Amino acid sequence: MPADYWRGAGDRIETLLQSSAGGGPVARDRAEQLVREVVQLYGAALERAVQLADPEMVEKMVRDDLISSLMLVHGLHPHDVETRVRTALDSVRPYLGSHGGDVELIEVSGGVVRLRLLGSCNSCPSSSVTLESAVQDAVQSAAPETTGIEVETPTEHAPKAGVISVESLFSHVHRDTGSQWVSVPEFAEVAAGEVAGFRIGGVDLLVCRSGDDLYAYHDHCPACERSLAGAVLERVMGRSTRNAAVLTCPHCAAHYDVRGAGARVDAGAEHLAPLPILTRDGALSVAVPIDSVAGSQVPVM
Repeated sequence: MPADYWRGAGDRIETLLQSSAGGGPVARDRAEQLVREVVQLYGAALERAVQLADPEMVEKMVRDDLISSLMLVHGLHPHDVETRVRTALDSVRPYLGSHGGDVELIEVSGGVVRLRLLGSCNSCPSSSVTLESAVQDAVQSAAPETTGIEVETPTEHAPKAGVISVESLFSHVHRDTGSQWVSVPEFAEVAAGEVAGFRIGGVDLLVCRSGDDLYAYHDHCPACERSLAGAVLERVMGRSTRNAAVLTCPHCAAHYDVRGAGARVDAGAEHLAPLPILTRDGALSVAVPIDSVAGSQVPVM
């Protein structure tokens, strides 16, 4: 069964409970009691499994999104909320870096996660996607018990901060970006220093790996307006080939920094258009325009 199926399990259960209300309050109460009994049964089994597992196995369970979420529901997760948020933020740093920025966890207090955006994230045209990546996965998945996010964006004079409800932020992000996550496990086959082309629905992507980090960009060179098919990664002075981070257009030889938001490094102010890559439910996924999701994903390496 697809990993994404479990993300909507709570909504489906609630829908079924609501439909049972048509039989009257007694039917609704019995349905809720049935759900509680099942949850308690599987919770007890999960608790026993955690007790029998060795520390290494428990850590493997924690890294599995589905098991980790159930551990949170039953109060069995071994990590506190701050540790979970920090770990989740570490997992999205490669994407934040592709926007030329970073995010810092200040603290988690009173159910509110306080973050500070660093670098150029706070002025990047794709900052709404950056927020989706950092906030949705760090807060919703790692710490669903939190109630809000306080984001500081340092300016030249003084930081500005405001508490944003998780619900309102997510609705704003999805409305602005019009994107949806698509699982593409084939991304894992891209080796260090390699560049591969993919088509997700009607969107052509270029995916490359610098060191251990993956980056995705629209397959379009803003300097010559042509496809980047055939582009290669070249190393920056002082770096190994494995950590090559400059993407060179095969047509006009324009150079772009894949770790720095795809900014052109030789001349001009052009930059590539990045797309977020994250590991969701154990599978590499990319956020693409919603209109393209209906199509199939076809590696064109």
